[in-house]
Amino acid sequence: MTEYVRELPTGFGRLWAAQTISSLGDGVTHAALPLLALTLTRDPMALAVVTAAGTLPWLLFGVLGGALVDRSDRRRTMWVTDAARAVLLAIPAAAAVLDVLSIPLLAAVAFLLGLGGLFFDTAATAYLPDLVGRDPALLERANSRLRGAQTAMSGFAGPPAGSALLALGRAVPLLADAVSFALSALLVRSLPAMPRPVPEARESLLRQARAGASYVFRDRLLLGLALRPAVGNIAFLAVETVLALFAYDHLGIGAFGFGLLLAAEAAGGLLGAGIASFLGRRLGTGTALTCTAAVEGLAILGLAAAPNPYVAGLALAVCGAAMGATMVLGPSLRQVIVPAHLMGRVASTSRMLAMCAAPVGAFLGGWLATTYDIRTPLYAAAVLLLAMTAVTASMTSNRRVEAALRAATPAGGPDHHPAPDDPARPAQASAPDVL
Repeated sequence: MTEYVRELPTGFGRLWAAQTISSLGDGVTHAALPLLALTLTRDPMALAVVTAAGTLPWLLFGVLGGALVDRSDRRRTMWVTDAARAVLLAIPAAAAVLDVLSIPLLAAVAFLLGLGGLFFDTAATAYLPDLVGRDPALLERANSRLRGAQTAMSGFAGPPAGSALLALGRAVPLLADAVSFALSALLVRSLPAMPRPVPEARESLLRQARAGASYVFRDRLLLGLALRPAVGNIAFLAVETVLALFAYDHLGIGAFGFGLLLAAEAAGGLLGAGIASFLGRRLGTGTALTCTAAVEGLAILGLAAAPNPYVAGLALAVCGAAMGATMVLGPSLRQVIVPAHLMGRVASTSRMLAMCAAPVGAFLGGWLATTYDIRTPLYAAAVLLLAMTAVTASMTSNRRVEAALRAATPAGGPDHHPAPDDPARPAQASAPDVL
């Protein structure tokens, strides 16, 4: 309990403010980019190119990006990336004013914004345990606040603001996001500098990237933590692909009602982020992760069977709460047990797996809805989530989590973690976690 009531360091407030402001700008752009594309074309494939461009950096450079972050000063990586994104957004804003905006330019901007997000998010994940320490309770509190702010800004406030700003002019939402990145860069620049991790032996970037990916795949706990969002993305994208059509055709609601459904899911996400630490303390992190995964599957099952919009909204809120708690508990645990010098690569590998799974889910949802009916993708997603829960339950059990936490604080200090293939790693500590 003493550890739990410890205060977060002063610098965390600036990091939280930076990510809150940046998330608001992200929400503005998330709504504005597709709407801007719609002013240029009605071709679905052209619109899909703009949407897909933002995810490509994770697919192409995910692990390599993590290796670059592990070679660099994390704080500098964050503020330089945000400053670069602020400058980048001035280009399409100027093009909009000059009436030379185009789909290729929007796709290029989406790609570069995604690339910046790769570096910023990976560096922020690696920097957080350096800033607040590797205390599990502190990390859960910190991640809960960061996740809550991200959900509130990018899920609630940002998209309506983006639509409203677009009505003032095509360049306005882009300039608003540029300002948010600039403010974020200034705040991150003011954060305390942290000692860089002990450098590894000179190796090529590709070899270091491979070592980071291998660390995830050889550790059962980390692999279980990575599989959850990867399989979850397949399920959730299958649902998201048909959710609007499900709402219109099956639930009989229009655009406003569909917006309320998404708001219910976001509200659940805020609640889940807020109670994540309580669930972890009450159930144990491993059991809490298994329970939230099971709740996600059951909630999607309830959504598929929902007879009216009210039940559907409740199901999405419950699902959002489970997802919110998972996205606090999982990263917090990873930040405690992963060595500092590998943090960027492990985080980017896990994120890359999740991003690669997303297109699979989108294709699966569309195919099932076309071949069968609109509710089939939802039932399939529920079955997939429940099967994933059963498969990963033992991989992320309380026993395995507690063993990893004990191994994360050896005599050499909290940041001394031999790599999986390090001869110095104790066989007793690693044996249960290696495939």
